[in-house]
Amino acid sequence: MATVTQSHLLNSEQALDLIDAVIQQSQADGVFVRLSAGESALTRFSENQISQNVAKTALKLTITSHFGQKCASAATTDLDADAIAQTLQRSEELARFAPDDPEWTPLLPPQEYEDRIPGFDPETANLAPITRGQRLEQICHLSQKAGVEGSGKLSTDVDLLAIGNSLGLRACDRTTEANFHFTARIDNGSAWSSDTDLAIDNLPLQSTAETIIERAQNARNPRPIQPGVYPVIFNNAAMATFISWLSWGNFDARAADEGRSFMSHPDGEGNRLGEAIFSPLVTLQRQGDHPLLQSRRFFTDGLPNTPLTVAAKGIPQNLAYSRYWAQKTGNQPTGSLSPLVMSGSDASLADLIAQTERGILVNRAWYVRDVNPRTCEVTGMTRDGTFWIEDGKIAYPIKNLRFNQTIPDLLRDVEAVSQVKRFGNVVAPGAKVKGFNFSSITDSI
Repeated sequence: MATVTQSHLLNSEQALDLIDAVIQQSQADGVFVRLSAGESALTRFSENQISQNVAKTALKLTITSHFGQKCASAATTDLDADAIAQTLQRSEELARFAPDDPEWTPLLPPQEYEDRIPGFDPETANLAPITRGQRLEQICHLSQKAGVEGSGKLSTDVDLLAIGNSLGLRACDRTTEANFHFTARIDNGSAWSSDTDLAIDNLPLQSTAETIIERAQNARNPRPIQPGVYPVIFNNAAMATFISWLSWGNFDARAADEGRSFMSHPDGEGNRLGEAIFSPLVTLQRQGDHPLLQSRRFFTDGLPNTPLTVAAKGIPQNLAYSRYWAQKTGNQPTGSLSPLVMSGSDASLADLIAQTERGILVNRAWYVRDVNPRTCEVTGMTRDGTFWIEDGKIAYPIKNLRFNQTIPDLLRDVEAVSQVKRFGNVVAPGAKVKGFNFSSITDSI
């Protein structure tokens, strides 16, 4: 039986040739074309046995036609020549009848992108289902031998994004990503982890499973503690959850200028760039070329995804400017603040624990949701292994706690950071925080 499959994703030359053909047919004043294509596959396992194997191929061609300040888009998932011609015609017809866009921006001229190749691993792109199954079979056997109930998934994604417009803008990148999610449960003990890499062979499946199984065994019979403000050690995964909120609009320049963000100035005038808002240990960067990420060189609108310092030693340096808001305010457009990287240190999470006289170890922040977008306050709960720290050591498991916390205050109170790890599209360290607000106990495992 074959252990590899052949990816049928378009290559860069084919994608750009297709975009050129669409642009040549356009009758509009200007046209922007975006082609996104992807192949995703995953194998799930539950109760120590494989339960699902699925694969999906997705493709979408989007055409945006411009007549003056009128514009409209139409899309198709069919690359047949007639289907593309009909989609182009539909976008032009809609654009002619559309009202002027009050936030219209002109087409981007050709851009300069970084001279690098995004992360693309052929083995990950061509991994066969039987290979994924064989790797997870080993994890299932390991869980069964340890007497825990193991569940999770192993997945791969291959993505292509190509863009072009009638001014000569052209760009195309292909990327791969592999993810391993693993949960171990035994009695009333639970533990979880997630690993992400651009290459399937870089995922530490065996060592991750062993660590999570041991954590689940140690998490049994948790004790209750009173809610309140405690020193906390956050695992990398928990910190990545909080950091990801900062790239979802909380550093948006328009929101800050309009008084809708924690970055808005209290007196209602301007923003808080240049203020010492966070701990000096907090440095945040948009860094698509980070070795753990190696993501695309451009955003979906064509703006370059170049490195950008968001905060340096606790002081915010840049906000995210859309093309419209940059045009309105006389600034340079930045694109989004993703992927986001928080700098770490050479210390291990164990080192941070050893520095803590009393506190709580949080391995996962779960079901985190907005409470107050203006202050960036969130609520959520701990899950999958929460422990009490005493005299620099993990003393015993504790029941999970619900929290209400503003993320700016969390970052203000960072006292130490550990080595970094990647979780999804975020690279984050573990962190020691001198005070974190727990509001109640929860019975969730």
